Amino acid sequence: MPILTRTRKLPLWALLCLFCASPLVPPTARAAEAQTPPDTRRAYAEARKVARLGPVDIELADQAVLHLPAAHLWIPQPQATQLLNAMGNPGQDPRLQGLVFPQDDEQWFMPVRFERSGYVKDDDAREWNADELLASYREGTEANNAERAKLGVPALEIVGWAEKPAYDPAAHRLVWAMSSRHKGETAEAAQGVNYNTYALGREGYFSMNLVTGLNDLPRHKPAAQAMLASLEYKTGKRYTDFDASTDHVAEYGLAALVVGAAAKKLGFLALAAAFLAKFAKVIVLGLAVLGAGAVKLFKRKPAA
Repeated sequence: MPILTRTRKLPLWALLCLFCASPLVPPTARAAEAQTPPDTRRAYAEARKVARLGPVDIELADQAVLHLPAAHLWIPQPQATQLLNAMGNPGQDPRLQGLVFPQDDEQWFMPVRFERSGYVKDDDAREWNADELLASYREGTEANNAERAKLGVPALEIVGWAEKPAYDPAAHRLVWAMSSRHKGETAEAAQGVNYNTYALGREGYFSMNLVTGLNDLPRHKPAAQAMLASLEYKTGKRYTDFDASTDHVAEYGLAALVVGAAAKKLGFLALAAAFLAKFAKVIVLGLAVLGAGAVKLFKRKPAA
């Protein structure tokens, strides 16, 4: 499925409102509707029916509450998956809880997922080397390029850190960002990036990865950080509630969430390779293997 990208200057919330059958829709919005494929229109319409506008508290699995701030939209499941599929992001992710969008013209979105990995030890965060982590991820990307070649899709290369991994041991939160592009592209070529944020808990972790363009990342970082701070684990589910005598410990440590080893252990490597190759203009790295087409949805006409 081709990526849907942007010529129209309509944010997602406006498109969601467009498909609520209101007679008071401007001509420019109607023109955008006419350019949008029927399956996409249906997905928007279904998302519009269930969208929740902040401020509101969102229950996430049985683990946490997201205190969604004002001027943000929450799209729950299964409409979140339907919307991602309509945007050109295939498959279903059982970890996906929903999607966050800004209620303005800012071009970002955030899939929220919970991985029941067990308790992820953070000991390695005290001694990891960012250059070694980057080298490891580049090696893994080169290996996966062989699979991309079999699929007939372009190879990828890791450009470097957009933000080096940083772990807050008091809040048990991890943040990092890596940029990438098609292999062989010039330095001036557009680069995709995710601002990856993780909140560790007793039974696993939430990933809240803001997807945008590299040039827009500095402007959108505060939104990602605010959203991460808005997630609150329930009593008994917090990282500090861990009981070594009863609780399951994950097979991997914190560094694996950066270099992607966790994705391999969880069986997502093949899916990640295919997805990242096909939808690499806005890229979701590591465990975040869904949701990489939404920003480009608004940048040129839908392909046939």
